[in-house]
Amino acid sequence: MRRESEKLALQITLSLVLVLPFTAAIAGVVQGPHFLGHPPVVPVDLDSHFHYLAGIFLAKLLLYVSCIPRIERKGARLQLLCLLTVAGGLSRLWSLASAGVPSLGHQIGLVIELGIAPALLLWQMRLARRF
Repeated sequence: MRRESEKLALQITLSLVLVLPFTAAIAGVVQGPHFLGHPPVVPVDLDSHFHYLAGIFLAKLLLYVSCIPRIERKGARLQLLCLLTVAGGLSRLWSLASAGVPSLGHQIGLVIELGIAPALLLWQMRLARRF
């Protein structure tokens, strides 16, 4: 594959992978934990913490988006973002082991965090070497 074609393929893939997390982050910022459709009464501190974390999550996703235009040159930023993503995934994995299996959306998040994000980083590193 030509390097420009590979760059475009990685840009498109990253863009598509970000759609579901963006949906969740925006819903979390706007609705708080209520978007999950569970308890009708959410303690104020939990609501506050959830909104805070959703804001951080949204900011992280915006940083991922900022890497798309010149993805071949964004290795350091992608490495940091991937580290943060994997750390969150490991925390989610801890929750799965200690509290039980979460809903499908959270399971998909786990796959993205511990599988797809590192794979995309490796792809970016390969592409960067070609440029």
